[in-house]
Amino acid sequence: MKLTVQVKLLPTPEQAAALEATLRACSEAASWASGVAFEKDVKRNLALREHTYGEIKARWGLGAQAAQHVIKRTCGA
Repeated sequence: MKLTVQVKLLPTPEQAAALEATLRACSEAASWASGVAFEKDVKRNLALREHTYGEIKARWGLGAQAAQHVIKRTCGA
């Protein structure tokens, strides 16, 4: 059985600012990764990860899960 739940986040102002900063970092990282993929003609997730993972974590301060998700979504786009 699959259960679907709708949740509304009610962050504090500080949490909202942190969420916004994280989303902005993910967006910037995805744009950069897209450029790398185009420049190196890389279309597969693992190949793009080899070129971008370390830089995404270092430059934008994203955690491992967020960095991997950015790369995967970039390949999907």
